[in-house]
Amino acid sequence: MTSKKPTAAGGDAPAVPGRDGGGASAVPAPGARAGQQRPTGGPAVAALEATRRIIDRVLALLCMVIFAVLVVVVAWQVISRQVLGAPASWTEESARYVFVVLALLGAALVFSDRGHIAVELLVKKFPEPVQRVVALVVEVTIVFFAVFVMIFGGYEVAMNAWNQNISTMPVSVGQIYLVLPVAGALITFFALCHIVGMFAGTEELVPEIDENNQGI
Repeated sequence: MTSKKPTAAGGDAPAVPGRDGGGASAVPAPGARAGQQRPTGGPAVAALEATRRIIDRVLALLCMVIFAVLVVVVAWQVISRQVLGAPASWTEESARYVFVVLALLGAALVFSDRGHIAVELLVKKFPEPVQRVVALVVEVTIVFFAVFVMIFGGYEVAMNAWNQNISTMPVSVGQIYLVLPVAGALITFFALCHIVGMFAGTEELVPEIDENNQGI
């Protein structure tokens, strides 16, 4: 049975159940994921959100594959050194570059869910118009960094190191550095999705804490 609590206008509104299922949660869950009735934003915003969900799934699958590769490489490094007594020279360098790729793509995936660390104590005390301005400034700053540092800067770095071969891998350093502009493009797209969602009312101005992910 769904519990109800009176609203400020005197009506009844469904309360969001807490984690233990025994009462209302003091903090509403963010966005539509918690089942709250939020604006859809129209077909254009819905299409944008659908595109983001598809990219999220592909990116999550890719990160899982890369992580599995990293585990295998590091495990073989330990086995070859400690068990076989003949360390594989390619494992250390390969693990380093695989970890870099995983970190950049994983950062983009977390940013899509607005899961990076943020100090929200002061912003939550502001009125909604000020929160909207602060959220816009934050997202625009992120877009500026992603475009000029990660996309343009990352592309220049990749081109400068394009012919720098890695003796233990079949790719060059520049080819691996292409992950910088790719991650920058993903972060830019996700930031634009956040901006559209905040102004369309489909996303919170201040991201709420997901209690289910606190231990991750």
